[in-house]
Amino acid sequence: MEYSTATIFSQLSLFPPRFQTENRAYPFKPWMQRTSQPTRFQCHKMYVPGFGTSPESTAAKHLHDFFNYIAVKIVAAQLQSYNPEAYEELREFLDSHPLNDGDKFCADLMRESPRHKNLALRILEVRSAYCKEDFEWDNLQRLASKMVDDSNKKLMMDYIVDTSCTVDGKQIC
Repeated sequence: MEYSTATIFSQLSLFPPRFQTENRAYPFKPWMQRTSQPTRFQCHKMYVPGFGTSPESTAAKHLHDFFNYIAVKIVAAQLQSYNPEAYEELREFLDSHPLNDGDKFCADLMRESPRHKNLALRILEVRSAYCKEDFEWDNLQRLASKMVDDSNKKLMMDYIVDTSCTVDGKQIC
């Protein structure tokens, strides 16, 4: 019983029989599939060995620490003008604690004293606001691409000059 039902359903089709027989000899018509757009190949992204994480993840961690550095600079500049005591406390803390790891810096600042906790909370607030509202992400991408292109051109030109023994069309070797 199950076999006969499966056989019947496998023979059913959504298309009338004339459409089924038309394409049996030619399963596709390449001349019908061409478009005016050039065909794009599907390329896989580059594999980057040795990180354990993606390069984007590593860059995000560095940007995270950079945003903390920027937030500390902003808060310090604000404190310098309206709260010199808090500014001096922050400067003293900066002298004894590195800014390499933004989260560790803020955690240590929070545990220092209640006044330092308020400074740390302000830094966290500024860090978040700067990242979400003020940082120009599209400008970062444009500048990074331009720097890579300019650097590649310069290095290639330097190599050509070093290996060809000519400068501005004149033989120097």
